[in-house]
Amino acid sequence: MDHLMDTASAEADEHLIREAEKIAVALGRMFPGLCEVVLHDLRDPQHAIRAIENNLSGRRVGDSATELGLARIADPQYPSVIQNYPNQFPDGRPAKSTSIGIKNAAGEYIAALCLNLDVSVLSPVTLALANLVATDTEHREQPLEALRDRNARELRRAVEVCAAERGGTPRSLGREAKKALVRQLHGDGYFDSRDAAQTIADLLGVSRATVYNYTK
Repeated sequence: MDHLMDTASAEADEHLIREAEKIAVALGRMFPGLCEVVLHDLRDPQHAIRAIENNLSGRRVGDSATELGLARIADPQYPSVIQNYPNQFPDGRPAKSTSIGIKNAAGEYIAALCLNLDVSVLSPVTLALANLVATDTEHREQPLEALRDRNARELRRAVEVCAAERGGTPRSLGREAKKALVRQLHGDGYFDSRDAAQTIADLLGVSRATVYNYTK
């Protein structure tokens, strides 16, 4: 009886993964050249990749599970969905990733569906849209033009690129992402100009005092 139950359970798990494979293939083909979709079979962590559609990372079917996959195998209470986290392809291109754990009827993780969006492809679009919709409605103590034009353009572009690498526009980022962005700009020397803090504050939609607090 136990053997029959184990066989039925294994067949049910396999059926579930086959259905997930259809989703992986369909999603990848919907976003060619933009979003890699990988299905991991967590029942065999040494050869976990069951399907990879729109391959952007250079991995292959049969490659091993990632650290996130191993974490799910070790802990059934691990979050089912990890949404929009920063990632990186092997060649250094920034990515925005989402990982969806798939459990069987027994509550065990047996698979994971992972989406890796190539942010570098979208960055020029993000910058263009950010520039298109940007407004200057806020009242400032010092006008943006107080910066030399070249420095102002460089600073705006640096903020927008940093935001794009984190999967959003400057104003759409969360508090911790904005804080990390400000610290990066500070470390890169963008605060050398007296008007830089106000410019960054305007782009992020926060106060100048907040920007200085983020540098601490």
